[in-house]
Amino acid sequence: MIPLPAGCLNTFKMIRLLQGIITVSLLLVLGGCSVHYSATGASIEPGAKTVNVRFIDNRAPINNPTLSQNLTERLRNKVQSQTKLVQINEEGADYEFKGNVTGYSFSNAAVTNVDQAASSRLTVTINITFVKRIGDKKGYTQSFTRSADFPASQLPSAVENGLLENTILPQIVDDIFNKAFANW
Repeated sequence: MIPLPAGCLNTFKMIRLLQGIITVSLLLVLGGCSVHYSATGASIEPGAKTVNVRFIDNRAPINNPTLSQNLTERLRNKVQSQTKLVQINEEGADYEFKGNVTGYSFSNAAVTNVDQAASSRLTVTINITFVKRIGDKKGYTQSFTRSADFPASQLPSAVENGLLENTILPQIVDDIFNKAFANW
């Protein structure tokens, strides 16, 4: 070993001391922060375990008889597949969704130059109340509307179920889920 001058020895001790102080400071600062990430982008409170997705009633003047059931099941499946929450059918769940279909309508989306419809549109509006009984307890009540266009030459009854299953319901369920758990 080569002996070091006394001044260098003090410098090494000082560097080691500073490294120790910085390391301890970083651990204290970062240890006090808590951000909850998941692969799905959902932000769930650490103590949350249960969810109650209530049956979504259809109160629209015009309606599809399977809409409420399909919407409710899709939302339940989305929550269960994207989170670790367990569906319970009772009051007092950590998170609760309740709502109803308030709008269901067909309209003309585009008109040709001879006053004839070129395309039509199916529009669905859902009113959802999200109750959060854990953490910051910030829930919401909001309407979600989605629509899909189809050629006016087709009968609404021929395209209705396909538009709901493939376009409108997946989009509305994503909107409801993201508003609750991703705060989008």
